Amino acid sequence: MFSKKSFFEKNKFFIIFIISLICLLFTRFFNLNWGNYFFFHPDENNMVNAILSMSFKNLNPNFFAYNQFPLFLTFFTTPKHDFYHVALTLRFWSAIFSSFSILFFYLIAKNFFSKKREILTFVFLLIFTPGLIQLAHFGTTESILIFTFSVNLFLALNYFHHPKLKYLFLTTLISGVAIGSKITGVFFILPILISLIFVLKENNNFKKFFFSILFLSILTLVFTFIFTPFSFLKFADFKNSMIYETGVATGTTQVFYTRQFLNTIPYLFQFQHIFPYTSGIFMFIFSNIGLFLFIKNKQYFKKDLIIILIPCLIYFLYNGQLFIKWTRFMSALFFIAPLFTVFFLSKVRSKIIYLILFLLAILPGIYFCRRYFLNDNRAISSIWLINQIPSTSLILSESGNVVNLPIYNSSLQINNFDFYNLDSAPNLSSQLTTQIFKSDYIIIPSRRVFKNQNNSIFPISQKYYQSLFSGQIGFVQIKQFDYNLSLFLNDENAEETWSVFDNPTIRIYKKND
Repeated sequence: MFSKKSFFEKNKFFIIFIISLICLLFTRFFNLNWGNYFFFHPDENNMVNAILSMSFKNLNPNFFAYNQFPLFLTFFTTPKHDFYHVALTLRFWSAIFSSFSILFFYLIAKNFFSKKREILTFVFLLIFTPGLIQLAHFGTTESILIFTFSVNLFLALNYFHHPKLKYLFLTTLISGVAIGSKITGVFFILPILISLIFVLKENNNFKKFFFSILFLSILTLVFTFIFTPFSFLKFADFKNSMIYETGVATGTTQVFYTRQFLNTIPYLFQFQHIFPYTSGIFMFIFSNIGLFLFIKNKQYFKKDLIIILIPCLIYFLYNGQLFIKWTRFMSALFFIAPLFTVFFLSKVRSKIIYLILFLLAILPGIYFCRRYFLNDNRAISSIWLINQIPSTSLILSESGNVVNLPIYNSSLQINNFDFYNLDSAPNLSSQLTTQIFKSDYIIIPSRRVFKNQNNSIFPISQKYYQSLFSGQIGFVQIKQFDYNLSLFLNDENAEETWSVFDNPTIRIYKKND
């Protein structure tokens, strides 16, 4: 007869595996239908509409902001071709790819963590990384890109240790999926290129290196064509889309939804407004300590880690300097915080302190999961408005959100005013004055306008919001709907896409003068 203790000791890693699998599936798949049947992410909406435009007779989605692989995948696997089912299928595949990326990061970690405790810590930190949990619930391309990056890192490590053609072939296949999902997937070829350079340095075989590069290039191009054919067949449309997207990314094309990036500092912005939120405050702190220890200790500089980290550094240096600094642009690097957190924790000798620090590191991820237990605060605020204010009320709100507050079956009159052009269109200023005078209530549906236009570049907007918040225009705040999901941090201080698509703060003001 075995005691309970001996049974656990004998099977503890199997038990931990089951626990980790349950946690992974829960954090990725629970309540993929968040949003109360509304879909607030613009990329998700654009992809759904592109898929709905497709048919078996014409598979061209006429949408080139992203490439076609995720569109094809969803088109052929969705149970029903309507907006709701297509959106859920996109989210399902996002959760699937997010889950499998954890498997490959686990296999990667076995290359440079010697202790099982450190490998399992890395896996749990990935499972409870808030940014990865959020992306798994968006029907967008980011989870696919993270997955393809993790696979290519794994293949590059294997090729370095065992230079076999099969690893190059698999890399071309996965790279085709990556580029077939989004053009920036081309960065994910970097790990195998670095691995090839190391192999060349060891065997000094330039002929093999040349043919390996040629093989890699040609097959990647072939697979890219297979997974996103219309980017080639409709190259003029693809090119025009890329010119526009590149203009937005570099800031040469000014659009209203990128104003938060005006006068921001490259690289510093990500460390202030992205990484503390996507990793959680404790993991962010621990990972920075781990990074310092890594740089300080030369014994960590092994070729395996160089193959992992150099592509990440190049990716960060390129994307970090862009005018556009959306959270999703950094998503391929979200595994770095758990990685360096483990470097930090590996220096902790006390098991009790190790456990405490580990629990602190995953606590923000657990806290973030509250989002999927709660009703959408836009739906809740809409119900509150219908039930709590007179049906004849006039309400001033803001346009430019993907979906306006879903107030239906009500006689409430809502004017979604164009605040984005308030400072550039002279007639809007007088219209706003009239709307303020006529309105009984004012709604701020998210931080998108007042956080981005509350400065001297937008003097009219700045004056309006300062006057509203201070009560000078005769309105007082009576209600706020807010599920702050970042433990000890304010979501509204993060890069705006961290909160506005799935958790905006909604403020309601009532006229009292």
